[in-house]
Amino acid sequence: TGKEFDVRAKCVINATGPFTDSVRKMDDQEVPNICQPSAGVHIVMPGYYSPDNMGLLDPATSDGRVIFFLPWEKMTIAGTTDSPTDVTSHPIPTEEDINFILSEVRNYLGADVEVRRGDVLAAWSGIRPLVTNPDSKDTQSISRNHVVTVSDSGLITIAGGKWTTYRAMARDTIDAAIRVHKLKAGSCKTMGLQLEGAQDWSPTLYIRLVQDYGLESEVAQHLASTYGDKAFEVAKIAQVTGKRWPIVGKRLVSEFPYIEAEVVYGVKEYARTAVDIISRRTRLAFLNVQAADEALPRIVDIMGKELNWCEHKKKEQLEIAKTFLYYEMGYKVKTDQLTDTSEISLEPADIERSVGRALPLQPISVQMDENTLHEILNEVDLNKNGQVELNEFLQLMSAIQKGRVSGSRLAVLMKSAEENLRRRQAIPVDRSGGGL
Repeated sequence: TGKEFDVRAKCVINATGPFTDSVRKMDDQEVPNICQPSAGVHIVMPGYYSPDNMGLLDPATSDGRVIFFLPWEKMTIAGTTDSPTDVTSHPIPTEEDINFILSEVRNYLGADVEVRRGDVLAAWSGIRPLVTNPDSKDTQSISRNHVVTVSDSGLITIAGGKWTTYRAMARDTIDAAIRVHKLKAGSCKTMGLQLEGAQDWSPTLYIRLVQDYGLESEVAQHLASTYGDKAFEVAKIAQVTGKRWPIVGKRLVSEFPYIEAEVVYGVKEYARTAVDIISRRTRLAFLNVQAADEALPRIVDIMGKELNWCEHKKKEQLEIAKTFLYYEMGYKVKTDQLTDTSEISLEPADIERSVGRALPLQPISVQMDENTLHEILNEVDLNKNGQVELNEFLQLMSAIQKGRVSGSRLAVLMKSAEENLRRRQAIPVDRSGGGL
């Protein structure tokens, strides 16, 4: 509503990551900074780059940074960079950082594996809130562990740390709050506390989802591992597909196990933005930025229905989410690979072959719906003027040849057409029944 009101509390805990110091200065303007933000970029590549159950970590790369290479959500996640940065709500991955990770990754793969820039399906930058302990004698040493401090006014700050130590961070923070403010409570109970959905979870829970609701096995496994025993609540609201199999569970995009019912469930759990759905309630934005972009209109439609959004609100949410994908999830650096104004480096023979593929002399019987055809042509229409111009087409073919673009549906279609044309030969009269 825009109405403001005061909230009173016996204790205030500052757990704001990179924004730690800005909150501390609200409490005391003279307090020195303890947070030294560092940018870390991660990239996601196809799953075939790594074994299913094996990860790799190298703490001694060419410039001393740590590189890891891990299977994640049937994809491969690689990182990371470590460089000083300014605090921002919208960190953006740079082409320089992405190329650094790719160059390091090449050191661990066989010579026959070509690591292509176009295989980067998503990229993002996060800010590590590295801290110096204000109570330490050596104030210059940066710690990757967490620090709990208490100001003169009683503001408790938890700074530093990392995702993998969040329970220890919670314990130290809550115990400090109880001690300093003499709160009537026992010590923190986070150790061993089960997460929501964990109580009745088992490795075979997904089988019940398949049997009881008619979900695809891959979708059921995803729901069980993501929601635990709450997966049944998602399955209950899943729509009937109208097919023989699966019976329920319409996917948001065909290549990922996320279903439309997860959007509805996310709204019930207070998701209020499309960005929340594509990045946190699902991992679609982190796994494939183009797939997330394709799923957005349907996600916004579902959320609009659940939350009674007007058309203006739906359009606003769509634009915000597209901007998020474009800048923060690497869509911009991905499209820059195509729209790069550098010269088209194709040999005359390559140009002749490319144009020949695009303009076959005979029609090719490829079945596709109108929307798919529109999306394919939209990939080539770089200046978005509704026309595919020769220079745009050649830019695409040049980018494909350099490995900047991967999985271009137009390129795959053209390659298939070329193979079909190659196989076509005149039918001998003696095999045609003597006809024409």
